Amino acid sequence: MKVLITGITGFAGSHLAEYILNAHKDVEVSGIVRWRSRLENVRHLLGKVRLHEADLKDMVSVKAVLAAVRPDRIFHLAAQSYVPASWRLPAETFATNAIGQINLFESCRALRLNPRIHVAGSSEEYGMVYPDEIPMKETNPLRPLSPYAVSKVAQDLLAFQYHRSYGMRIVRTRGFNHTGPRRGEVFVTSCFAKQIAEVELGKREAVISVGNLDAKRDFTDVRDVVRAYWLTLEKGKPGEVYNIGSGQAHSIKEVLDILLSMSRVRMEVRVDPERLRPSDVPILLADSTKFHKLTGWEPRIPLRKTLEDLLNYWRGTLAAEDTALAAARPAKHAAAAEAGGRPEKGARAVQRREKKKPARTR
Repeated sequence: MKVLITGITGFAGSHLAEYILNAHKDVEVSGIVRWRSRLENVRHLLGKVRLHEADLKDMVSVKAVLAAVRPDRIFHLAAQSYVPASWRLPAETFATNAIGQINLFESCRALRLNPRIHVAGSSEEYGMVYPDEIPMKETNPLRPLSPYAVSKVAQDLLAFQYHRSYGMRIVRTRGFNHTGPRRGEVFVTSCFAKQIAEVELGKREAVISVGNLDAKRDFTDVRDVVRAYWLTLEKGKPGEVYNIGSGQAHSIKEVLDILLSMSRVRMEVRVDPERLRPSDVPILLADSTKFHKLTGWEPRIPLRKTLEDLLNYWRGTLAAEDTALAAARPAKHAAAAEAGGRPEKGARAVQRREKKKPARTR
């Protein structure tokens, strides 16, 4: 079986690739990367996965990858997924998420490919949810409250439309918040964990900057979520949509308190107005009954373990960066000294001294 993952270098994409390689060893895994994609998340997978360069906004490059791979399954995870960025870049967010997905679907049609396709939607699609609608079921109205959420609604409905119009075997999920090691530092749990690790290493003052701590979110470990993604194409019905979440809501303050309880240093919590959104969803809580009945899936990793692994990830990452910098420093100074002078100025200092020497007369 051949699998193609869009967004393979991202948070969920890298964990999905890792899961498939470990649990389904007969599967050939390929991924789409952009020329500027950072490879830190998949560096340990290089040589085990096949990476193909393309930009979802460029249909020619997408079609070329699909023609080369001819996948049996596609996991479409690539997206501009940071909600605050969507307020600054609404058009870019919509182009990447909605137009990019159209290019993927149209490339499949042009090549007469009919893979099973998973479209990873978001709980942000539900947006403004009323008290009597909690926990949210798949039948709940979609009232998006950010440009990102609107773009994900567009992806969701496009997937449904392409299934109905062309018979494409597309299954949708609406994933609630997921976190864990390798989560991008701009996302709330990872932002807190990185700040704590920086304080512990003396890289910043003992202050944690936060935004809205009252919002409640349904957090699931990413390693549980990617298991669900695989089951989506194993057992999911084309045209259907499934919620994926833990069924438990935690306030952002609860999450922060758990992380702070693991810290080696006492620190102050300070609200940063720049971290507050123009509008925020008060609560996201999943009713995943439909998916559980279909697949038997349920989360296995408790939130505290997830947050501990995330904090240790940042401790290790930042410590490794310090070690690399320390190792590079002597080599730099040695090179400068060999160039003939003061280490901090190196060859430029040599050139300046040469210019100051009086001209020799014969």
